[in-house]
Amino acid sequence: MEVVIVPDSAVGGELIAEAMADLLRRKPDALLGVATGSTPLPIYEALAAKVRASEVDASRARICQLDEYVGLPSGHPESYRSVVLREVIESLGLTEASFMGPDGTAEDVAAACLAYDRALAEAGGVDLQLLGIGTDGHIGFNEPCSSLASRTRIKTLTQQTRQDNARFFNGLDEVPHHVITQGIGTILEARHLVLLATGESKADAVALAVEGPLSALVPASALQLHPHATVVVDEAAASSLKLADYFRATYAAKPDWQGI
Repeated sequence: MEVVIVPDSAVGGELIAEAMADLLRRKPDALLGVATGSTPLPIYEALAAKVRASEVDASRARICQLDEYVGLPSGHPESYRSVVLREVIESLGLTEASFMGPDGTAEDVAAACLAYDRALAEAGGVDLQLLGIGTDGHIGFNEPCSSLASRTRIKTLTQQTRQDNARFFNGLDEVPHHVITQGIGTILEARHLVLLATGESKADAVALAVEGPLSALVPASALQLHPHATVVVDEAAASSLKLADYFRATYAAKPDWQGI
């Protein structure tokens, strides 16, 4: 696992956007897994700027969802399908034909989970998966004590996660209790995992994920098992890392050809 400490979210967003752009230059039809929430917005803004400046051609890129609420209509402004279409697909000048995600409105949600897991494999697998981290260490909607071998499935959100997400709704009562999420085992099949965390509220979760033991209690610690995982954190999110100075020195000495 590589840990990169950056001054702020804008620098982190630019760094990750350039890694995505470099991937698209090498593989124009790469399958990019995207996350939602406020944290990854600087990534999408920086990547869209590169597209507008003709620094990278994203016209053949494919985009896939990490997770989705169960029961929200697909056109609901806070369904993750709507969020991804608005913040990623439209900003990159793509169409819905380039997008794939689970069906949170399906009558048989369990079957929809299996279908999405199968669709990711049939698409050749995810080339780069963006991740955030919850204050409790969750990735995707894999809440604490999720199986480290789990596949795409239905999960029940913790009260803390619902409270964290209530800012996107008109109060806590509107936040769904259930979601579809790629499982940890599914996430670990992506060729490159990139986690961005910003703010002091994420510091303890980042430290446990990076430096703590591998544990289902901290789902993000599963990144320790991946051969190509990059964790990008701002100074505030890095504040609980015991090895922060080592991570800074390692990144400073990294050869340019290695990339992230």
